[in-house]
Amino acid sequence: MRLVFAGTPEVALPSLRALLASDRHEVVAVVTRPDAPAGRGRRVERSPVAALADEHGIEVLTPAKASDPVFQARVKELEPDLCPVVAYGALLPESALAIPRHGWVNLHFSVLPAWRGAAPVQASVRHGDDITGATTFRIVKELDAGPVFGVVTERVRERDTAGELLGRLAESGAKLLLSTVDGIADGTLRPVEQSGEGVSYAPKVTVDDARLDFGTPAVAIDRVARAVTPEPGAWAEFRGERLKLGPVLPVEAGEPLAPGEIRVERKRVLVGTATDPVVLGDVQAQGKKRMSATDWARGARIEAGERIS
Repeated sequence: MRLVFAGTPEVALPSLRALLASDRHEVVAVVTRPDAPAGRGRRVERSPVAALADEHGIEVLTPAKASDPVFQARVKELEPDLCPVVAYGALLPESALAIPRHGWVNLHFSVLPAWRGAAPVQASVRHGDDITGATTFRIVKELDAGPVFGVVTERVRERDTAGELLGRLAESGAKLLLSTVDGIADGTLRPVEQSGEGVSYAPKVTVDDARLDFGTPAVAIDRVARAVTPEPGAWAEFRGERLKLGPVLPVEAGEPLAPGEIRVERKRVLVGTATDPVVLGDVQAQGKKRMSATDWARGARIEAGERIS
């Protein structure tokens, strides 16, 4: 089949590579978000999907909005049979959805109808799910509500960060997407409507969502920290400045600590919570490099009773 692939970040690359490697399908173009500032230097860069397409000599379409008539006219000229989508990052209007003969098929990183929306993996980690997965479905007007072609499942490991879990789902999801495209091409795969029960939503995670509240239980702090790693990254305040924090580890401690209270030991730094304390992992103070919590504590010369707010 002739394919126009839509995607933007690195998580979409395994799927694009799988489709490019298939001798049954031809990726005639990719759709991705426009070039944007990235990194510490804020240099304007191509999206990872655009960069991979450039390597393969594939046409790259970067509409500001998918409703752009010029963009839609070009997609029509390309005559795609199907448009696979992985983390494109923009809404597709019905006028665009109607162009390919078999529609637009999305790879979504949850077992739908659970965690519809922009941040399903982060939501899964934050809420302590034991099992998650990836789903291929036909895109319709309602958010992530289209009929399902296929599902793969993945166990959420005890210490998974969102980044680690997403990395595994990107690989297993790429295989699922390719098999879905194959099944549609063969005419052997028919989508099944989603259940109206068990629907939940996972909105985009903001920087404010990533702030750790040490007045909550250790298990909740642990989940939030892992859910926002690597992006946007957990943080709290210390001495009136933002302190970036890596994942933490809940532990049992003999002497209790008040919420946010810091205790510096020889090989670890503890912070009190509403339950057991947590051990800090990597720490990055404002204007400093990321370092171990023990190195940070030595440099900061933390006094007895000081707290992270």
